[in-house]
Amino acid sequence: MTRTATRSTTRSTTAAELRYAILAAQREGNRLLAAQLKPLDVTPSQAEVITVLGERGPLTLKGLGELLVCETGSPSRLVDSLVRRGIVDRVDNPTDRREVLLELTADGQKLRPRVAKAEASINDALLDAFGDDGVAAVAAKARDFLAGSNAGAALERRFGGR
Repeated sequence: MTRTATRSTTRSTTAAELRYAILAAQREGNRLLAAQLKPLDVTPSQAEVITVLGERGPLTLKGLGELLVCETGSPSRLVDSLVRRGIVDRVDNPTDRREVLLELTADGQKLRPRVAKAEASINDALLDAFGDDGVAAVAAKARDFLAGSNAGAALERRFGGR
């Protein structure tokens, strides 16, 4: 094998390793978060809805969907499950009667700090593993990779330009 071919194979193998490392880290992070949320009887996807509505609510279903990273497509089933549990409420939009807004109920507001604590434990593990600069660098490179995608657009809407 030539030096150029060896270098190309090594680059490709390293890129594949990165791809699988990101997938494995996402799965492990989701598993750890799910374990933290289990006592709350909340899934990671439901936790994201609680977090977004707590930070940005009330929102329309479309507005919520534009800020979610966990859910591709319409989050209506996800929201329905939270409405049935009394965590999210649908209310009439006072400025447009054709729209319904989603907001956290009193029970949802009570869950919010507990969800935040569970998410913070995962964020702390990332900061411990990568350090502040490492987390910022990986996040920036991930945004570069996601540029032009729906997921990249959701990150941009949710966290702004960095």
